[in-house]
Amino acid sequence: MVFFLAGTSDARALAIHLQNQGNPLLATVVTESAAESLKAHDISCQVGRLSLDDMIALINRHEMTCVIDASHPYAEEASKTAMAAAKTCDIPYIRYERPKEKFSSLLITEVETYEEAAKLAQTHQGTIMLTTGSKTLELFAKYLLRDEIRLLCRILPNVENMEKCNQLGIKQKNIIAIQGPFSESLNKSLCEQYNVTLMITKESGKAGSVDEKMTAALQLGIPVILIKRPALIYRNFCTSFEEVTQLLGGFNHGKHEL
Repeated sequence: MVFFLAGTSDARALAIHLQNQGNPLLATVVTESAAESLKAHDISCQVGRLSLDDMIALINRHEMTCVIDASHPYAEEASKTAMAAAKTCDIPYIRYERPKEKFSSLLITEVETYEEAAKLAQTHQGTIMLTTGSKTLELFAKYLLRDEIRLLCRILPNVENMEKCNQLGIKQKNIIAIQGPFSESLNKSLCEQYNVTLMITKESGKAGSVDEKMTAALQLGIPVILIKRPALIYRNFCTSFEEVTQLLGGFNHGKHEL
């Protein structure tokens, strides 16, 4: 059985792909909705964030033979935990990550961290559209809830996010609660509707619709602060389903070393 960290929509598609090829999986996901999409394909799921001890216990209990880490490109701690668990249990680790999109424009400023992005945007005057999710809202609220800035937060429409915005003092009129994926035209319309003068986003790849966001902003002449992916060193790094399948097959038949 394979221990599978499913953090994105394309990761869940990979899980279904592997299961259909005869690889039994136990997937770990963060939300119930993600679990439902996998259970519909008869994939067992563990919901909630796991500690290192939790992962090791699951791997040992179910006699896992491999860890496939398809967590979100920005879920740095989850990847570190998965790598440590695989090493402790002496089983192979495979990393799947959606390919990066390449952009070239003088309007784009790349930064390494969320805090660097927030500090850079702090000097802006106008309307900032934040599209980095709810996890780091507190950090951006700390730096960007200022009189000269209108901070627009584009987040998933769930109760927890609304409560978090309320606690942070983010007004309802500055919340765009909507679930993607978003077309380029919708991104463009939102930027025009709210008169956006700066966008903050992550390099989450084509499956994360970063290209539609970036293209819309650049066409409108809107500067973009782009937060780069964490610089982790992964073993057995894959950017396609075929690469994962080949590596997993090799491990199953003893053709590759850990």
